Parts: sequence; structure tokens; C-alpha cells
Amino acid sequence: MLLSRHFSCRIAPLHTRALGACLLLGGLLGSTLLHAEETAGNQRWVSDSLNTYVRSGPTDGYRIVGTLTSGEKVELLRTQGDYSQVRGASGNAVWIPSRDLQSVPGQAERLPQLEQKVADLSAELKGIDDAWKARVQGMQETLDSRKKLIEELQAARSALDAELTTTRSQLRDAQAQLGNEQQQALMRYMAYGGSIAGAGLLLGLILPTMLRVRRKRNDQWV
Repeated sequence: MLLSRHFSCRIAPLHTRALGACLLLGGLLGSTLLHAEETAGNQRWVSDSLNTYVRSGPTDGYRIVGTLTSGEKVELLRTQGDYSQVRGASGNAVWIPSRDLQSVPGQAERLPQLEQKVADLSAELKGIDDAWKARVQGMQETLDSRKKLIEELQAARSALDAELTTTRSQLRDAQAQLGNEQQQALMRYMAYGGSIAGAGLLLGLILPTMLRVRRKRNDQWV
């Protein structure tokens, strides 16, 4: 009787490599059974399901001469009818019902190998998980540093925007003050020019009069 053990792999939300490792585990277990089934030669194992009596001959009429334990490895010597002659660890040749033999190792022999393979794959999965966690942590650190840099750049831009606004306000104030000063200078220039023009006009009116008066006086003296 052939027995199979099913292993279920619970995949955490990691990545496809972990899924591949679980599939590899199932493949290894299947290949182990397949390889055992294809083993050539006369090796047999007592079925895992029983402790069977063995007889001195190939029928139920022969006397019982002992027992073989489940999973025990024996050498198949020959088969006659429903019985097979085997040689166990004691070296004695005995007869056992052929139905109580199987061509694959018993659980007692397969289990350590399967447990070792499971342990190896579990270690590989842990290594993959640790590597993935380290990679995620590195990506998170990179993301945090970039986020910090973006925040610093945004703060610098806000400061520059505030400085630009202040500078524009100061420029408008300076332009307004310059316009006032230019207007005042123009008014002073116009006032100065008007004063000069008024003085010239006044002088132009007074000077001829003074010259006429002076001539008149000179004529009187003569």
C-alpha cells in the first residue's frame, strides 16, 4: 500500500520566489516517491500498515516462524503464488504475503529525508524572506530620504517666493518714491525757470524806462 503526505504551503504576501520555493518543495516530495518507485533490484519494504507474520513456506498452511515490522527493509528472493520469499535483517529467508510488501521505502525511512528537505526549503524561504525584507527596508529608507529632500526643496522654494514678493513690493515702493522725487524736481525746475523768466521780463521793462529817465536828465543839464 502506497501512502502519500500532502504539504500545504501558506504563501505570505512576499513575492514570486517564495511561491517558486513552495512549488519546488512539492516537486521534490513527488520526485522522491517517483524515484523510489523506479528503484530496480530486489529491495522491498514491509508495508507501513502492519506488523506481519512470516511463515516457513509460500502458503497459509505453513507454520508461523516470526514477524516483520512495518517499514522494515528486506531482500526479495523469489515469488510463488500470493507469497514472496524475503530475507530480513536477521539473515533468515522467510515467506510473507506479497500484498504486505511495497516497492518504496516506508515512512520511517522516508520521513527523515523529507524532514531534511523541508528544513532546507524552509531555510531557503527564510533567506528569501530576509533578503526581501532588507530590500524593502532599503527602498523605504531611500523613499524617506527623497521625501525629506523634496520637503527641503519645497521649504526653500516657499522662502524664495516670500523673498521675491518682498522684493517686488520694495521695488514698487522705490518706483513710487522715484516718481514723486522726479515730479518735485520738475516742479522746482519749472519754478526756477519761471523766476528767471519773470526777472528777465521785469528787467526788460524797467531798464528802458531808466535809460529814458537818465537821458532826460542829461538833456536838462545841457
